[in-house]
Amino acid sequence: MPLARLSAWLRRRAEDVMVLMLLAMFLVFLLQIVSRYVLNLPMGWTHEVSVVLWIWLVLFGGAFVIRDSEEMRFDLVYSVVGARTRRAFALITAVVTVAALVWSMPATWDYVTFMKVEKSAYLRIRFDWLYSIYVVFAAAMILRHLWVGFRAIYGRGPEAYDPTKASSGV
Repeated sequence: MPLARLSAWLRRRAEDVMVLMLLAMFLVFLLQIVSRYVLNLPMGWTHEVSVVLWIWLVLFGGAFVIRDSEEMRFDLVYSVVGARTRRAFALITAVVTVAALVWSMPATWDYVTFMKVEKSAYLRIRFDWLYSIYVVFAAAMILRHLWVGFRAIYGRGPEAYDPTKASSGV
């Protein structure tokens, strides 16, 4: 399966990008602490970089790294219903998610492109560049939930929650 192999490779590269963003955020955070509390020389740009990296980490990770099975679910409900009902839940969730994101996309696009007139306080980065990750996230969520809906109709729905499997606990 070359497509599965390519998908796994792309997921690992996305994880690599997330690791680099997290490392950068951590280093900037340490620099902020040292400059403020050791050198008594606070730097505002470090806070700005930390906030931007956090937002990008969450949305980039949600778009490209988090698997469907790792998304939040009502496991108590999923564990007591049958496979057919789980498929129905998955389809309903997919339809609602896709509809909401598609409906909001024009306004999202307008807002992000409008924000080119504003720049961040310290680094002077245009806000359309900073907010662009949300458009990428929304597009990825649309595609992901179209796939979830397709699988719910023609394939298989989400698996039942298994408390014996290791998970994040979320």
